[in-house]
Amino acid sequence: MSSPLLTEPALLPPPKPRLPLGQIFFGDLAACLLTVLTGVLAVSLLPALNWAILKAVWVADTPAACQPGGACWAFIAAKLRLILFGVYPHDQQWRPLAVIGLILVMVLVSLPPRAWGRPLLAAWGLAIAAMLALMWGGVAGLPFVSTTNWGGLPVTLLLALLSLGLGFPFAVLLALGRRSKLPIPRLMSVLTIEGVRGMPVVGLLFVASILLPLLLPSGWSVDKLGRTLAALTAVAAVYLAEVLRGGLQGVAPGQSEAAQALGIPAWKIVWHIVLPQAIQKVIPPLTNTAIVMVKNTSLVMIVGVFDMLSAGRAAVADPAWPAPYTESYLFVAALYFIICFSISLYARWLETRVQEKEYR
Repeated sequence: MSSPLLTEPALLPPPKPRLPLGQIFFGDLAACLLTVLTGVLAVSLLPALNWAILKAVWVADTPAACQPGGACWAFIAAKLRLILFGVYPHDQQWRPLAVIGLILVMVLVSLPPRAWGRPLLAAWGLAIAAMLALMWGGVAGLPFVSTTNWGGLPVTLLLALLSLGLGFPFAVLLALGRRSKLPIPRLMSVLTIEGVRGMPVVGLLFVASILLPLLLPSGWSVDKLGRTLAALTAVAAVYLAEVLRGGLQGVAPGQSEAAQALGIPAWKIVWHIVLPQAIQKVIPPLTNTAIVMVKNTSLVMIVGVFDMLSAGRAAVADPAWPAPYTESYLFVAALYFIICFSISLYARWLETRVQEKEYR
């Protein structure tokens, strides 16, 4: 005879009560204050919307057609190529456009985790080489273009991609070195991380731009864009190293001990067991570091590199237009927001996918 406990149907949890709309917005003091502040903010933005949309000039035959009381978005259309490509030769601007398209294609191909592996890494290496060949020229009949003429969105994307890509292997070594039991690797890693992290990014850019040429041997030279990339790579490496160190501390030491007991080599333990778990645990801070590095590329204008923000500043210097500084900076800010928000959305999807895989 079966037990009555096994034959009774399972009871469903009671449904969650639905709160009235008024209680959601004005249920307690905190919700009431947030509602009031949101309403005040919405009202304060009405004049800005009137300026940006209702009174805005979207198409203009001459700069004089822009009204003083509305946004002059016609300026963005007129200066779009300057903002996107900087002072790159006008008749060769299809090359930086192709670089932007190649970056977009490679990013889309790299999104699914099933695509990760050595073939993708090799594809990225070939793609980076093709991007640099397109920008530089001097091959396949393309005219040579110096890095001093590079600018706009391609420079921003290349600096962000290369600094993160080149900095990640150094970050892994620094994170492992800081957790090493050997005193010399641990000391060198600590000095490197704390030394670079303790300096402002602007200071590192000035060091790379001014002092690095003086420290190089006689006859050696690195152009300004290369020196800037070196500074950003150092910044990315130390910040990524601290993020990875937090992930490494979250991996149970018993897994490494079990792998050692099975005779697995140390480098395989790190590469195949410890490091993948550490990266999965720190996806949000890794995303934050990537977004910060994208935004840090706007600082290179201080040392004379013509990035997207510098191109926007150069565009407003045209005296024929009525000084549309606000429109130019808003457009550049929108491009930065699209890039950073896309990274955030992908990281959120990736984190959700990792959590679902763990629960299976």
